[in-house]
Amino acid sequence: MSESEEELPDNDEEWREILSDEEYRILRESGTEPRFSSELIDVEDEGVFTCAGCGTELFDSDRKFESETGWPSFWDVYQEGNVETRADNSHGMERTEVICAECGGHLGHVFDDGPEPSGKRYCINGAALDFESE
Repeated sequence: MSESEEELPDNDEEWREILSDEEYRILRESGTEPRFSSELIDVEDEGVFTCAGCGTELFDSDRKFESETGWPSFWDVYQEGNVETRADNSHGMERTEVICAECGGHLGHVFDDGPEPSGKRYCINGAALDFESE
């Protein structure tokens, strides 16, 4: 979890001060970045992907895979409890939204078409993530 839970912004104005426009649109307004726009798709280093909003550890590089969808994809989370899911019926689709459990930021969606052992594909906006190399 984030080391600074007490330091999380209290309102939209404070979030706008610490996030870039794109990070704000994705994390706070449930936006989506264009396909293949994130440099994090190609990350092959060992490390941890954290929430760009609060620093919570979300995904390990060992669980990343190339899904060819245009977004960073993972077959499992870093630690259970660091992300939450909820139904997303927007845009006429039935999907499962993935959010940061610490700050509530929108990360992306999870689908049941990923590789084993989980069979999951966490399809995550790169702008919602930071990468910490080991």
